[in-house]
Amino acid sequence: DFLVYKLEAQEALNKEKQDSMNRYGALSSQHKILKNQHEDVKKQLLDLQLQHNSLKLEHRKTLETHSQKYAQLQQEKDNEVSNLQDTVFKLREESKLLRKAHQEVHSQLLSAQ
Repeated sequence: DFLVYKLEAQEALNKEKQDSMNRYGALSSQHKILKNQHEDVKKQLLDLQLQHNSLKLEHRKTLETHSQKYAQLQQEKDNEVSNLQDTVFKLREESKLLRKAHQEVHSQLLSAQ
């Protein structure tokens, strides 16, 4: 009886040991897969961070260029508006003088009749 019990216990122990080894192998494989995935994700993160920094720098440069161009266009527009205002003022003054001269000529013609 004892030998049968010992043999059964040994078989149960061997089966449990085999199951444990199988579980360990499966967990080890899963760990290796997850570790590789983790490394891939870390690499992707690094690549994306580099790309993000590059795009951020490019965006900053573009924004600066656009700001300078906008300021230049604003200055040109302001100058053009100022010049047009001067032109309008001069034309109004010239129009007043021409009306006055026209009125004088008209008065002289009426006086001459």
